[in-house]
Amino acid sequence: MHCPFCKHPDSRVVDSRTADDGTGVRRRRQCPECERRFTTVEAMTLAVVKRSGVTEPFSRAKVVAGVRKACQGRPVDEDALALLAQQVEERVRAIGTPEVPSHEVGLALLGPLHELDEVAYLRFASVYQNFESLEDFAAAIAVLRAERGDTVPEPAPRERSSTSG
Repeated sequence: MHCPFCKHPDSRVVDSRTADDGTGVRRRRQCPECERRFTTVEAMTLAVVKRSGVTEPFSRAKVVAGVRKACQGRPVDEDALALLAQQVEERVRAIGTPEVPSHEVGLALLGPLHELDEVAYLRFASVYQNFESLEDFAAAIAVLRAERGDTVPEPAPRERSSTSG
């Protein structure tokens, strides 16, 4: 690491700490030539590979924007969306590769969104999993009910009118 003050080609690390929720490292360095100190930040990059093959940096803001549409009209606040985006990033980073297919980001998003709001989950899943019919929705709802332990109530029997003649 070159010293930003005297341009000496070397420096020594004085202190290291994690930064940005563990996604980076801050290092205090000292130049052996001029003895001035400076800070460097090393960020671990995470890239998303789109279906088209284009690679772009992972963005929590894009996760929030996509989920915000599914949460429109639902009782979900911005703090909950920010937390969801953080959870998604943590799950994607846990995969352990610097480049992740966009499909994996979507899969990492479904779990936290399911916990946040079931209606928003169904909205997002219907687009993400390309629902094509009412049966697709019914199957997804049946899975949600099974996970909750809900049973589908039997329809109430209709009362027959009796006429005496």
